[in-house]
Amino acid sequence: MTSRLFAICFYATRPPELARFWSGLLGWGSDGGPTGGPDDGVAILPPDARGFRIRFLPGPQPGPGRNRAHFDLTSDSPEHQRRTVARALELGGEHLDVGQLPEEGHVVLADPDGNEFCVIEAGNKFLADTGSIGALACDGTRAVGYFWSEALRWPLVWDQDEETAIQSPDGGTKITWGGPPVAPKTGVNRLYFELELPAGADGEAELDRLVSLGATRAEEGDDDRVTMLDPDGNEFSVRRAR
Repeated sequence: MTSRLFAICFYATRPPELARFWSGLLGWGSDGGPTGGPDDGVAILPPDARGFRIRFLPGPQPGPGRNRAHFDLTSDSPEHQRRTVARALELGGEHLDVGQLPEEGHVVLADPDGNEFCVIEAGNKFLADTGSIGALACDGTRAVGYFWSEALRWPLVWDQDEETAIQSPDGGTKITWGGPPVAPKTGVNRLYFELELPAGADGEAELDRLVSLGATRAEEGDDDRVTMLDPDGNEFSVRRAR
């Protein structure tokens, strides 16, 4: 029985504030409100069953360099893109220069904790019908794209020039990897995947399956959660169903 993608997790300096930003920007509801416990953080919920939660957990101050993953938000029209950018700035985001050219149509921003994200121009066919979060765009090798395709049993929807992308059979947000060169990893990633085992699943068998695909156990954590590394060294966690 395969684990499912339960959440994309952010380590945040102020989890409730970051949850309010993303909830306000995406229009997603919160899981119990922006006042979660100090250890469990805060979560916001997708509008339908296709999506994943976004969890904001207490973490250290951001380190140097950019994240290995960022959200690409979609736009239905130029006006929609302008409204999304304006809303992000109103909520505490800011423009970010990562070397993009003036003629490029997407807008690069950072949330209040400095996490990069893009607001993609209307008409992007690759992100059509994916929802408000069109993609989680990651630095990563072709091998790690293959790993996650097998780990989640999500089909590859792009595999060309060492770039890969996967998408749930139910549709929704795509996860993409840009191929080499992959930026060196500096410390613990601020964004990571959280998988959840199906109820009643044999947890050890699933962990062994992930290891057979190329994952490595990093630490056991508590009784409900195991931290692992994917083939590119990115942390992810596997939790038992609650």
